[in-house]
Amino acid sequence: MPEMSDATTTTVLPSSTVALVEPVARVRDAINQWVMGLDDALVMMTLALICGGHVLLEGPPGTAKTMMVKLLGQAFNLPFKRIQFTPDMMPADLIGTNIYNQQEHRFTFHQGPLFTTFLLADEINRAPAKTQSALLECMQEHQVTVEGEQMMLGELFTVFATQNPLEHEGTYPLPEAQLDRFLFKLVIPYPSRAAGLAILKQHHQQTAGSHDVCIEPVLGADDLIGLRQAANAVTVQEPVLAYLTDLVDATRQNPHVAVGASPRSAILWLKAAKAMAYVEQRDYVIPDDIKRVGPPLLRHRLILFPQAELEGRTPDSVIDELFGVVKPPR
Repeated sequence: MPEMSDATTTTVLPSSTVALVEPVARVRDAINQWVMGLDDALVMMTLALICGGHVLLEGPPGTAKTMMVKLLGQAFNLPFKRIQFTPDMMPADLIGTNIYNQQEHRFTFHQGPLFTTFLLADEINRAPAKTQSALLECMQEHQVTVEGEQMMLGELFTVFATQNPLEHEGTYPLPEAQLDRFLFKLVIPYPSRAAGLAILKQHHQQTAGSHDVCIEPVLGADDLIGLRQAANAVTVQEPVLAYLTDLVDATRQNPHVAVGASPRSAILWLKAAKAMAYVEQRDYVIPDDIKRVGPPLLRHRLILFPQAELEGRTPDSVIDELFGVVKPPR
């Protein structure tokens, strides 16, 4: 294994120039037929699937958040359902309900849209807290409980939730307990000029009257399980574990942070770093893997003091500070 170097502090995500492991590269290339300029987000979403984690996507309308999730489900040939969250949505609208069957004289459970593999919770912050909390058990335990009966959702069950950062009227901020269930929070920006031009050219050349967005499956459920097993086998040296521990501790000692990273955050951080190493075709973790997954993993978990927010600090800026203070192993 190569000697650890004092890498330059950065929070840049992996780009399309990075040589990705073959299955992940196939997924990215298939989705890039329709989505341009979002390679970093696609890699992180695939990384979350390998970790078995959920993803919160934040960005303005029309930035292909829904399309990316739909195409990711198609790429892995897994069931996909989309739910548009609204202020009047109740937990039963999500989970399902028991309906009395007059012919059989008994209640029959009718599954809600939650029973799928890829669940897109569109504008999740528009649903009231009671409905949002119905997702907690599903996201953590991969099961739901209806009138005392537990129903499993499957080991590949994954929630991709979106929220619009521009509108606050009629929204309900996600509680910290639910935010902590998301492995990553990805910020989806507007496309660059080059990506925007490519999008216009693609739609200009699209067959008139054809609006279906569809790709052929490139992997399956067994392949995803195999990816998870391979990533879990990645090794981590003691200095890298110590580096991660120091970073987690630094979030709790930072004078601008009211609530730092929890032990569960540290475990997820390690898991994500191992997946990043595997995706980049390494069987060991380096400090840069820790850095690359740090911002999307921490930005929704760090709670700043009000004074720090008034001074213009954000979780991302604090994360940058942490990487500058805590030095990686040599």
